[in-house]
Amino acid sequence: MKQIVQTGARSVEVQESDQPKPGPDEVLVRVHSAGICGSDAHAYKYDGGYDWIQIPRVMGHEYSGRVEEVGSNVTTFGPGDKVVEEPIHHCGECLQCKRGEENVCENFSITGMHRDGAYADYVTVGHEHLHAVPDSVSLQEAAITEPTSIATRAVLTQSDLTPGDDVLVEGPGPIGVLTAVIADSVGANVIASGLSHDVQSRFPTLKRLGIDTIDIETNSLENAVAERTDGVGFDVVFDATGHHSGIKTATENVRKGGQVVIVGIPNEPSDVLLSPVVRGEVDINSSYGSKWADFEKALQLMENDTIDAEAIIDTSFSRDDPKSAFEAFLDSQVIKPVFTFSEE
Repeated sequence: MKQIVQTGARSVEVQESDQPKPGPDEVLVRVHSAGICGSDAHAYKYDGGYDWIQIPRVMGHEYSGRVEEVGSNVTTFGPGDKVVEEPIHHCGECLQCKRGEENVCENFSITGMHRDGAYADYVTVGHEHLHAVPDSVSLQEAAITEPTSIATRAVLTQSDLTPGDDVLVEGPGPIGVLTAVIADSVGANVIASGLSHDVQSRFPTLKRLGIDTIDIETNSLENAVAERTDGVGFDVVFDATGHHSGIKTATENVRKGGQVVIVGIPNEPSDVLLSPVVRGEVDINSSYGSKWADFEKALQLMENDTIDAEAIIDTSFSRDDPKSAFEAFLDSQVIKPVFTFSEE
C-alpha cells in the first residue's frame, strides 16, 4: 500500500508498505479521505514543540474511511461501516481522565505523531476510538469531523456565547472558519479577521458561507469595533490564530465583562497587559481538543447541513505530491487540503 511519510523538516515522501493487520481489539480501516491540520503543518516544518515526533513517521490524524476487517473481539463495527477516528487517545487512568477531562489527559497520544497515522491506504485503530458516520454524510465531508469537533467544543462548551452576541473570530484557518460558522449558526453576529494573504482564498470562502471578514493589515479593527459594537467591544472573541499576538489583540477588542476563548496554540510568549483585563473582569478561557460528545455533535452538524464541508475542503491536491498541499496550506492559499485515498 502507499503511505505519506515525513522524513525530515519540510520533507515528505510517498512510500510503499505492507498492509497492516488488525489485532483482536482493532479495526482495519480503508482510508477514503484525510486532511491537513494546522498541527500537521507544524509537524511538517518540524517546529519547536513538535520536534519530539520520531521521524520517519506516517502522518495524518484527520480522516474518514470504511471498515475493511475487524479483530476477533470487535462487535461494535463491521466491514463496510463508515467511520472516523478520534485521534487523541487518552489513558483512562490519570486524574484528568477520572474527572471526565480526557481531552487534557496526562498521558495522551496522537495518531500520526506518537504513532503512524492515516496518510495511507489502510490504518489499524482500536474500535473504542471510532465513531460511526451518518448515512447522509459522505466520507469526503466526514474527513473534517475532528477539526469540526474542536470548533464545536470551543463555541458550544467553552464559550458563553448567546444569540445576538457580537463575535470576533481571529484567524481564518480551518479551526477559525469552523468556529465562525458554528457561532453564526447559533445566531451570533460574526466577523472573522485575518491578514492580507488570506484575501486570496480564505476570505472568499468565508463570504460564501455568510461570514463577514476584515483584513486587519489594510483596515482598522478599531473602526470595526466602533461600527459593529458602538465602540463597546465584542461580547466574545475566539483567538484561532495560533500566534502570540492574537491573545493581545483579543483582550484589546473584547468588551468589559466579555470573554476571550483561546483555541489556537501559540509557540511564543504573548505580551498581554493584564490590568485592563482584570479591571474589565474579562473572562479568559481556553479550549483544547475535543471529547466523544463533541465528535458526535460535529457529525450531527454535518448531517443537518450546518457545516458546508464542500465549501471548506479542497480535494485538488494529489496524495502522490503531498509537499505541494503542505506548502499551499502554509501559504494560506487553501483552508483545508484533503487527500483522497480511495473511492466512496
